[in-house]
Amino acid sequence: MEKLSKERQKWIRSLQQKKHRSEANLFVVEGEKSVLEGLDSDKLKLVELVSLESEVQLLPVKFHEIVRTVNQKELESISELRTPNKFVAVFECLNSKLDQNCSSIVLDGVQDPGNLGTILRLADWFGIQQIICSSDTVDCYNSKVIQASMGAIFRVSVQYTDVFTFLSKTKLPVFGALLDGENYKKTSYPNPLLLVMGNEGKGIRPEIEHLIQHKITIPRIGEAESLNVSTATAILLAEICLK
Repeated sequence: MEKLSKERQKWIRSLQQKKHRSEANLFVVEGEKSVLEGLDSDKLKLVELVSLESEVQLLPVKFHEIVRTVNQKELESISELRTPNKFVAVFECLNSKLDQNCSSIVLDGVQDPGNLGTILRLADWFGIQQIICSSDTVDCYNSKVIQASMGAIFRVSVQYTDVFTFLSKTKLPVFGALLDGENYKKTSYPNPLLLVMGNEGKGIRPEIEHLIQHKITIPRIGEAESLNVSTATAILLAEICLK
């Protein structure tokens, strides 16, 4: 075991910025549960592993020779968490290819990291293996997304692409959540399919809406203007995947 150098600390801090993550094709994972899940994944290549000096014994023995240690103050300096938690790891980004033929959630401009992280977790729960994102959807390797995903980022493929072009060419049936759609309980859902969910404030863009073949909605009983996009996704996936 060696101490993590000041230069290496600075390098890890730089990966908090999307620009540097993209250039290096790397992302940072923090916290005991998430780091241990990442280490257990056979899909990820580990680049750096950092531990509090007092917590190394919690890591699998095979990592003890390569882990670099820090004190509490140093951990706080490289962490984005309000309360840093034991471990930080740097992994190579997953380089999976877009699957044209599997059921997927398609996100059109989702901006909130917590929403994307929750949708990743929902996809993992309901067995959806792929999320397709427009280029202006929040970065899936944002630290808040990773925390909210609760490990799902390691198991669900996230692809960024031109959603308009993708939906224009797909052979799969395209469903979309819209206020003027059919009651989601009265709709039949084939497998595979694509489920389009829109931006938190603006919904699905008009040019994307034109490509939706099956408009569905969750009927409103009260006075709320809309549902949170991750909440709506949960309700729809429960109907689509459990029937």
